Amino acid sequence: MSAPHNNAAPKPEPSKADAAKTSPAGHAPSNFLRQIIEHDLSAGTYASRHWSGHPGDAATQQAGQPDPAKIRTRFPPEPNGYLHVGHAKSICLNFGLARDYGGICHLRFDDTNPEKEDQEYVDSISDAVQWLGFDWNATHNGVNVEHRYYASNYFDFMYRAAEHLIETGKAYVDEQTPEQMRANRGDFTTPGKDSPFRSRTPAENLARFREMRDGKLPDGAAVLRAKIAMDSPNINLRDPAIYRIKHAEHHNTGNTWCIYPMYTFAHPIEDALENITHSFCTLEFEDQRPFYDWLLDRLREGGLINSPQPRQYEFARLNLTYVITSKRKLAQLVNDGHVSGWDDPRMPTIVGLRRRGYTPESIQLFAERIGVTKDYSWIDYGTLDGCLREDLDPKAARAMAVLDPVKLVITNWDAVMGAGALDQCAAPVHPHHPERGQRQFKFGRELWIERTDYEETPPKGFFRLFPGNKVRLKYGHVIECKGAVKDANGQVTEVHAELIPDTKSGTPGADAIKVKGVITWVGVNDGIAAEVRLYDRLFTDPQPDAGGKDFLASLNPDSLKTVTAYVEPSLASAKPDEKFQFERHGYFVADRKDHGAGKPVFNRVTGLKDSWSK
Repeated sequence: MSAPHNNAAPKPEPSKADAAKTSPAGHAPSNFLRQIIEHDLSAGTYASRHWSGHPGDAATQQAGQPDPAKIRTRFPPEPNGYLHVGHAKSICLNFGLARDYGGICHLRFDDTNPEKEDQEYVDSISDAVQWLGFDWNATHNGVNVEHRYYASNYFDFMYRAAEHLIETGKAYVDEQTPEQMRANRGDFTTPGKDSPFRSRTPAENLARFREMRDGKLPDGAAVLRAKIAMDSPNINLRDPAIYRIKHAEHHNTGNTWCIYPMYTFAHPIEDALENITHSFCTLEFEDQRPFYDWLLDRLREGGLINSPQPRQYEFARLNLTYVITSKRKLAQLVNDGHVSGWDDPRMPTIVGLRRRGYTPESIQLFAERIGVTKDYSWIDYGTLDGCLREDLDPKAARAMAVLDPVKLVITNWDAVMGAGALDQCAAPVHPHHPERGQRQFKFGRELWIERTDYEETPPKGFFRLFPGNKVRLKYGHVIECKGAVKDANGQVTEVHAELIPDTKSGTPGADAIKVKGVITWVGVNDGIAAEVRLYDRLFTDPQPDAGGKDFLASLNPDSLKTVTAYVEPSLASAKPDEKFQFERHGYFVADRKDHGAGKPVFNRVTGLKDSWSK
């Protein structure tokens, strides 16, 4: 007779109205995962658990003290690639819930596939978690404990668990070919057929499994399968494979093993050894939950794992418009040269978002704002950009920049101000934070303005430069446009205007002349030439790979335009990764790789408003 199952049943998913309520924890709007945690805390579901200070089996944990963490969650990536925005949501969810409920979140590398994993990815994942504002350290009995773990650290226990299943008649070695196994598995309308090897005795299976372990069989010759039910309506319970032969060197364990556990077998064991209470994953794992529970029930019955055991809960994965998150397709973009690398600012990878100029705070705000549900839905990319603007607006220093420059000549400057004169102008570093000081730049006879700020024949509602119209040059003077000089092709090469005396911003009488147009500018004398990369969305289709579409067909040909711009002199001291609002244009960041002294490079993060909204 099996031991009673000590985990309380999860509460049903709340209505949308309930999900909008503030959590009793007081940190964020409630959702069904928070309600499950709060129910378990109220019921004391995990209050009796012990923790030895590190992962371990039942005996190890029971020898420890009561677990100081009220809950334990985990972020368990496979180190086979760079994390993307969907992983960022999971990081914020798991680490955030642990933070909010007095718990601990483990960073765990699910490194059970030696041929696809690499230390480079381990390092990039650790860096991404820390950049997003989280860590895996906690204090236990006055000692700092680093809760960063590897599935490969548990290979010895996983092998022991596999032998336990064999010895209790719950697993067997199958030597059918992959094709035979596939054919005998059945489908949704046809039950599976028993393997001819399913009737082996535990002793026979144990001997054969040890031959697999000892390298006596080649890759693909045999697998270890759980013995559950070949006629189960859930195909995942039709004797799933739990170990396979793979003669490959592992990044962490070297050549110690030539058999490796399958992910579906390893993952619940990892959760159990780490005392995880709430194992959150996306909905594609929902059909795997019965096996998750079956395996942990068997190991608990055998006294191998701590009790009460973890529970798995599923939520809808992030579907973000104009983005793909398939690792295979992202790799194709890199390998085929459609982007410059995994950190290309158009990529939805965390390293790409970081280089583009997104902030950890904006991504955390995005994750909180979109919430978690079980509903399959698409989140508009504009929501992410909106969170970024909300974060940067109160923080980013302001600056003027001219991205498509044409020269403006003040034809009466020498007569009014004196030959070669330069007029010092100033503007606040941030309009709402006077304590941050002023930035300085010079107004002279020649300035750079945006080419689109001049129209010889203005359209209706155009209040900028056209012959006879007056505008204010921001933080400077009012001028009256007199026309333009064009080259042989009709291209404007210079715009001419006259200064209106006594109209400098901030001086008495500056507002005596009323104008409707205000334009930004950069002085020719002290402006700095800069490379500006105008990034936009990588795809023109909001769902570029939905329904089996060829995602490459919707690549945006205008996703990157590089221009030589002029920026105000305050940006000469800009540091890599420093963010600014270029007035009129949007938010920009000094590129964290290419920007440097004497070689300014700025990336456009996003505009001042969503240019893609309908």
